[in-house]
Amino acid sequence: MPLTAVRPQTADFRATGRRTRPGAAEAEVLRIVTDARTPVFVTVRPDGRRRYSYWRPLDSATGRGGSYVALPTAECDTLHSAGRISLGEPLADPHRVIYRVSAARTPAPPRTPAPRTPAPRALPERARAA
Repeated sequence: MPLTAVRPQTADFRATGRRTRPGAAEAEVLRIVTDARTPVFVTVRPDGRRRYSYWRPLDSATGRGGSYVALPTAECDTLHSAGRISLGEPLADPHRVIYRVSAARTPAPPRTPAPRTPAPRALPERARAA
């Protein structure tokens, strides 16, 4: 199924101000970007148009591949604005600027200490005598 056929059902990070779970298309983009064997790039044209793409190697079993594959721009932009993917150093030429796309490193969640349970208090002398 092509990635453009699946639209996320979650709210956009920019609109809500809170992080939401990625939709199916965004999860597929993240899977491709996090695969170290698949370099993903974004090409930015002078008019502002962006194209996220990667090289799909030839699959000897199916005979498919051996071509560039475009990723859905809207989902990639959503992931970038949410901080889930980051862009590397620019490589510029007169007609475009190319960035390497990688998954953003998410900091480890802060450790919260285990809740303390108060130590049992000793009963007053009157309660022990009774």
